[in-house]
Amino acid sequence: MKLTLWTYEGPPHVGAMRVATAMKGLHYVLHAPQGDTYADLLFTMIERRNHRPPVTYTTFQARDLGADTANLFKTACQAAYDRFKPEAMIVGASCTAELIQDDPGGMAEMMGLPVPVIALELPSYQRKENFGADETFFQITRALAKPVEKTAQVSCNLIGPTALGFRHRDDITELTGMLADMGISVNVCAPYGATPSDITRLGAAHFNVLMYPETGESACRWMERELGLPFTKTVPIGVGATRDFIREVSTLANVPQAMDEERLRLPWYSASVDSTYLTGKRVFIFGDGTHAAAAARIARDEMGFEVVGLGCYNREMARPIRALAKEYGLTALITDDYLEVEAAIEAAAPEMILGTQMERMIGKRLGIPCAVISAPVHVQDFPARYSPQMGIEGANVIFDTWVHPLVMGLEEHLLHMFRDDFEFHDAAGASHHGGQHTAKAPAETPAPTDTPAKTSDVVVWLADAERELKKIPFFVRGKARRNTEIFASQKGLNEIGIDTLYEAKAHYAR
Repeated sequence: MKLTLWTYEGPPHVGAMRVATAMKGLHYVLHAPQGDTYADLLFTMIERRNHRPPVTYTTFQARDLGADTANLFKTACQAAYDRFKPEAMIVGASCTAELIQDDPGGMAEMMGLPVPVIALELPSYQRKENFGADETFFQITRALAKPVEKTAQVSCNLIGPTALGFRHRDDITELTGMLADMGISVNVCAPYGATPSDITRLGAAHFNVLMYPETGESACRWMERELGLPFTKTVPIGVGATRDFIREVSTLANVPQAMDEERLRLPWYSASVDSTYLTGKRVFIFGDGTHAAAAARIARDEMGFEVVGLGCYNREMARPIRALAKEYGLTALITDDYLEVEAAIEAAAPEMILGTQMERMIGKRLGIPCAVISAPVHVQDFPARYSPQMGIEGANVIFDTWVHPLVMGLEEHLLHMFRDDFEFHDAAGASHHGGQHTAKAPAETPAPTDTPAKTSDVVVWLADAERELKKIPFFVRGKARRNTEIFASQKGLNEIGIDTLYEAKAHYAR
């Protein structure tokens, strides 16, 4: 394991928490020391839930390691059942507790509790959070689901949404409405909102809708094999993918296609004159595999952007992302090291980033606007309003989320164009950035031409070149600065004046 300031995924027992917290009537007993008991912070603070996660910890301490930690687990397990009376329980160990090898599953089985107890074997030092969620839901499904009579009306199961997922709650609502328009009801949505009793009747549906492969594909493959339930392969994020999804569902369910396209806002804007400002904008995409792949299609085919970087942090999705990147003429970035991602973004110098909470922070440091498309996310990405990513309304939300940073960027560009106006000067900042207002423009005294204005790691920028550099639009200024410094270094120059700046521009324009 690697110590880091930021991490894209937690250990696998956090994935198990996401499943347990999403469900009702299920309780998770986690063999864990003090320090691993942070579920409340994750689910009540970040997701803003109104109830605590259903997780009980053994919370052993260092002094307990020489005593009977197994008995601590048994006591915690019995107390959890007595207090919460769940329909089923899952038991496992955190990454630290895994080292003492107490076998929570075996101990719980020997206790003879009157409800199903499902043991989780999650290799904490080889796998991560998304695997933990996928494996946990698979084990629950395998233990509880069974063949049952099909529903009279054509129905499906929504598979994959969990707690702490990116807009999962709203995606469920959007897909439920879209399916209803086709005459298809939702039999069970799981794990989000499901009880163990609901899991037993998954087989009553006619097919499964796999919403998030990261957290539901293993269960869907098992149900296809054991319960005869086919599942959808298209994730309906974006206009094109939503249309493909409707066609796929129509074929699986043998019902007519139906899609209320009057609610779509993106297609008419894409055909408008205003949209030409966005055409060709260079974007870098990074997130979980599902959302990154969907974003790449939307960016290129629906928004007219140029994708200059594509990657994901979950290695389970590495193969499809590499194949997709090849189609775009790119080499996929598969890593869970945010420093590698930052270096790749800086090298690509995009005009916008589509990423996670981590890329949002990277964008702030590099001065590049970022729209969040994927977990991991922070509290601002759990809005109180209806804000899905999937389906028709999801396409509208994505359009707003992606376009607004660039439209605000246009405003900043105009501010730079009118920098000498008494209202629009550099010190005032952009109108949408709070806390930067000043009462009036400061008096500006030009420095002598030969006075160093800024020192980089390689060369010194003279004041005349620095002033000329500010005339370049902000969203490509960083790249112009780096290219000029590289050019000066290659020429053996220690200072950059205005002539060097224009020579570098001509060099890179060839």
